Parts: sequence; C-alpha cells; structure tokens
Amino acid sequence: MLRGSSGFYSYAIYEHLEDMPALILYETRIAFMLKVEKFRYMAVADNRQRYMPLPDDRLPGRGEALAYPEAVLLVNPVEPEFKGEVDDKYQYSIENKDNGVHGWICFDPPVGFWQICPSNEFRTGGPTKQDLTSHVNPTTLAMFVSAHYGGEELSLQIGSGEPWKKVFGPVFIYLNSVSDRNNAFSLWDNAKEQMKVEVQSWPYSFPNSEDFPKSDQRGTVIGKFLVHDRCASEQPLPTKGAYVGLALEGETGSWQRETKGYQFWTTTDEEGYFCIKNIFTGDYNLYGWVPGFIGDYRLNASIIITSGCEMDMGDLVYEPPRAGPTLWEIGIPDRSAAEFYIPEPNPKYINKLYVNHPDRFRQYGLWERYADLYPDEDLVYTVGVSDYGKDWFFAQVNRKIGDNTYKTTTWQIKFKLENVYQTVTYKLRLALASATHSELEVQSN
Repeated sequence: MLRGSSGFYSYAIYEHLEDMPALILYETRIAFMLKVEKFRYMAVADNRQRYMPLPDDRLPGRGEALAYPEAVLLVNPVEPEFKGEVDDKYQYSIENKDNGVHGWICFDPPVGFWQICPSNEFRTGGPTKQDLTSHVNPTTLAMFVSAHYGGEELSLQIGSGEPWKKVFGPVFIYLNSVSDRNNAFSLWDNAKEQMKVEVQSWPYSFPNSEDFPKSDQRGTVIGKFLVHDRCASEQPLPTKGAYVGLALEGETGSWQRETKGYQFWTTTDEEGYFCIKNIFTGDYNLYGWVPGFIGDYRLNASIIITSGCEMDMGDLVYEPPRAGPTLWEIGIPDRSAAEFYIPEPNPKYINKLYVNHPDRFRQYGLWERYADLYPDEDLVYTVGVSDYGKDWFFAQVNRKIGDNTYKTTTWQIKFKLENVYQTVTYKLRLALASATHSELEVQSN
C-alpha cells in the first residue's frame, strides 16, 4: 500500500527449486469475495455490465443445473426480474489483451471495487487467451495461470529438478467513491482512467524484490513489420494493427501454449512500426501475426535482451503460406469466428446482457441450436451462392440427438472449377479460432 493511493497492490513470486519434484499447476489466481448485500452491479467492459443475481439464486430450488456446474438457470430467484435467465461465470470472460479493469459498484454508499492489471507480461497464453474476470458471489479474480479455453496444455508443468521462478503481478486493487449515489455509474469511468495511470506507471518502481526489474533494467525492441502476399502485391506492404511479441523460444505459434515465461506484445501502427518496451532480460523469439492473413510469423533468430538495451530489428517481412492464387475463401483469418452466423439462443436460456450484443456468442447453449437449424441434414455451403455471415455456423459442433447423446457432424463445401489442371496440386488451408477436445477430418472428391 502506497501513501495517498486509493487501493493496494498485490503480487506473488512462485519458485520451483532444483531439488523439488515435478509440479503441474492447473490454476493460480488472487480472488476477492465482497459483501453480497453491498455489491450488486458488475462491470467488465463498457458494453458488458449489469445488475447481477444473488448467490442464493444458484442453489437447488432457486436454480436449475445445466450442462456444466458453472451454468445455472434461475427458476425461482429472490428477485423476480432475474427469472428465466442463465447465470454462468464463463459468459464474462475476456481476452488477455482486453482484460485491464473489472469489478463491482455498491450504491449505498456509492463505492467501487476494481481489479486493475496494468501489464499482461506475466499472464499465460498470449494476448488472445481468454480468462475469467468477475462473477456472482460477488467475486473478482486476478487470473495468473489457468487451463480455461485451452485444456491441460495451458497448465503450468515443471519437471523434476527443473529450476523455475516467476513474478505474477503486481495488480492494483482500486477503491473509489462519489458523494452522490446518482453518479455511482461514473465509478466505472473513473476506474478506467485509473487503469491508464497504472499502465503509464509500469513497471512499478516500488517492489523491492530483485526478481521484478525496474524500467532501466529492462530492454526495448523496435522495428517495422510488413506482409508480402505474392499473389496480392509485388512488394511487401506495411501492416496495420498486426500483433508482434516476444515470448520464450519455441516453434512458430508456440506462444499460444507458453506458460513458464513472460510475454511482451504490441500492435503495429498505420505504417507497420512497432515498439515493445519493458522486456525482462533473457532469450526470446519474436512472433507475430497479421489479421486477414493466414498463418503465424516467427523470426528465425534468438533475441537476447540485456539490461537497458534497445534493439532495432529493421524490416521484418511475413510471407503467408501460398501455393497459388486463392480460388475461394470462407471467412476471415483473424483468430475470431465473429464474422460467421451466430444463432439466437434458445428463449429458455437467455442472458439479457447479450441480447442484440456483439458478444452474443456468449449466450448459453448455442451448440444445441445447430441441431435445431439442421434437424435432418448437416450444413451445406455453396461457394459463390452461400453467405458465410448467414450460412456458415460459427462453430462446428456435434449434433444432439437425445439426452446427453451426440453425433458427429459432416459439413459439405460445394464449389465449381471451370478448369481443373491435372498436374497441379491444390491446397486447402484451415484457420481455427479455437478448438478443444476436438477432431477434424477433411475429405475431398
């Protein structure tokens, strides 16, 4: 706690010594549970905030268990306005890159409780990894490691005799208030402004641990990231909004599964320039990807960061995999399925927050809507006729054919080629936004 600061900081240092046995850490976090009679309004984003039900509403008699324990249908809640809604903590998850501040508002007295994370450097799985935020109880989480949305591969696995140490945090627990309860919603805006202050102050100067290096003990990497799609342009073009980051050395795309080290990410400006600041000393690979272009970039060289260094990487050119001109394409390769058809939820399983909402894919039970839309035959998509925004279901799921009984699905893509060259190899490339407990087979005729 710092003098004059309206809150407190918390961080943890985890260490595994050489003489310790193997360790698998599936999840670690800081959790805060607030008084339910005080904190009823939750905010995790500008367009994702609402009054929340009570924890008692989830108990038998008031709540009906759904497909997994975290999801409950509120059938007899204490407050009738929540009746018929689904409560599920996973509906409030956020990608690491957007998970800067979330928390709760109390109206009497008008006080806010917020968890602010000024840096993602210690989080696992990179900028697109989703994780929990706040949920009913009321609970606020600062997630450090979890297998959520990725399975056991994203757990922290340390071998026997393997030395390892990592600093998680600091995160800032911020409390704010206003004198007029009619202005209580402004506490969210104030919390966002405080988040900007914390980001500008990173890395903090107050931690005394030698394991948390100060700003002048860290390094900087700058450069320009271009993309050269040989079938679209003769020369490399600057990227805009592309992701460039440093993570532990590994294979192309390995940052998505990396849990032991630190990661440092940024996005390119309109001319393709990037600047990654405040990097821990150590050995890294440089990774990247460009929304709209399939595949991952990895610079085939070690990046060695020393205290106070500034490295200029010059021009880095990503060449997406190409076998020839594109004959057809369904969707946009941007690590999201947002452009595809997302159905309306079953009216029995609604979260009112996500009605007509950009994140409507978070509604409960959408996987069962596939069988409603395709009761007899699976999806057939005809290139040049079908519209992927209307005709391509956003997730390839199993078909529910009975109580807890599911059947695999086979989708068809139909397309016509005027000229087929017998001596030419045609390639089908797939870009997956995410997958879990899945198997994908492709056949052609």
